Amino acid sequence: MLRTIKRSYTKFNPEFFKPMAGSGEAISSPKFPMSTSTSQDEMKHFSDLAPSWWDVSGPQRILHKMNLARMDFIQKTLREQYTAGPETYVPGFNYKAFLPRQIAKAIENELDQDIHSQLYGQKLEVLDIGCGGGILAESLARMPFVSKVKGIDLTPECIEIAESHALKDPSLTGKLAYEVQSLEEVAGSYDLVTCLEMLEHVDHPSEILRHAWSRLKEGGILVVSTINRDPISWFTTIFVAEQVLKLVPRGTHHVSKYINSEEIKQWFQEECSGQHQVLNCKGAMYVPLSGWSEHDYSGVGNYFMAIKKVAE
Repeated sequence: MLRTIKRSYTKFNPEFFKPMAGSGEAISSPKFPMSTSTSQDEMKHFSDLAPSWWDVSGPQRILHKMNLARMDFIQKTLREQYTAGPETYVPGFNYKAFLPRQIAKAIENELDQDIHSQLYGQKLEVLDIGCGGGILAESLARMPFVSKVKGIDLTPECIEIAESHALKDPSLTGKLAYEVQSLEEVAGSYDLVTCLEMLEHVDHPSEILRHAWSRLKEGGILVVSTINRDPISWFTTIFVAEQVLKLVPRGTHHVSKYINSEEIKQWFQEECSGQHQVLNCKGAMYVPLSGWSEHDYSGVGNYFMAIKKVAE
């Protein structure tokens, strides 16, 4: 077992950057002969999980808890794209250190309200790649600043569950749509593209990034969430979560498919030089009896990353 870990844990995974000579080489599913497809084993695994997707005490309970942290990260990232408007006064010095607490708090509240109104005045269009049963897609569609969410997945059973569950909330009518579709087949462009907990389940993650980036509007944001390839990740996500505590079904994760955060940054540096800005990258850790929390060590375990598409 230790030898397996040692072989899998490397500083650089050449498969991540492996170019696609042709979409035919990436055929993993006969129904989706695309470079962004996945293996039939992965599709069967998630097909079996589909009926229990919305059971908050079932096999996907950890994902339900993680969704709270994912939404916090996304909303915080979006809020940070706005600054005070011309009518909101913000002192040009560290007002929290020099002004009375009540005054500093009043300034902070006014700034928060200004940014809140700017964000909530937006009508963002969102693409959720690998949406599964729709946990993230539903949460995003409920946000007042989101006008439309499209969720795509290769597993028909997951899409069926997502569509069925969405019907229970009338507020989602007209805002949320699902489709069994490969990423290559998606048309249009989006303000926000999410690719969460799915890169570690595909054979060519660089192709997912390439196509996801092409679907992003200028000024739009791509949010990625996956797992670093290190011994700690194997210990927490496979040995503890799958084998000991059985929080996650066996076979959900394969450490050889994990992607280091630095590899994704390197990919963007090589493929999108001058066209991207890494806005934020945070580590995420599950604490039993508490839930998921962010930390600053993004090179260990799970992580969230936000990348903005900027003009050249």
